[in-house]
Amino acid sequence: MSADNTYGTILLRDNTLLPPGLAVESASFLPGWRVAKNLDGYGLARKVEEAKWNYFYLAGVTRTTVLGREGPETMRRAVRRALAKLDRLKFNSLEITGVISKQFLGIPFTRVSIHSRHIQEAISLVPTREFVLSIPAPAPMGETLAKPQVAMSTSS
Repeated sequence: MSADNTYGTILLRDNTLLPPGLAVESASFLPGWRVAKNLDGYGLARKVEEAKWNYFYLAGVTRTTVLGREGPETMRRAVRRALAKLDRLKFNSLEITGVISKQFLGIPFTRVSIHSRHIQEAISLVPTREFVLSIPAPAPMGETLAKPQVAMSTSS
């Protein structure tokens, strides 16, 4: 699978823990990320599930738009921009789910859609400790409950 413009291309974070016996041929794509060369999203999901592991597909697409025609360098710029948005989530893989190249007033641009994916042995998706600690705490609700409530009564 090439990362040039292919629907279903998978990017794996370096040092991602994979099921025993699963070999994914990959090449460097960006610092910290590798592109799977021998499997697309569907193929990797089948292999992971055969090993009794789980390959999560997370809802919510991340779209980025960059100037330039379709090609490896344009794809790298688009993925780098998407990673800036997704980096805090700490998931270990991404799937490119759409690539659209167009022109506006003669200026070429490429729009890329990416979904987060995650490979793990456990059946439930549990965020890493860093992700849980980065979630802001809910606002205290005690202030609204502490206000005295006045009951209206009419006397006749």
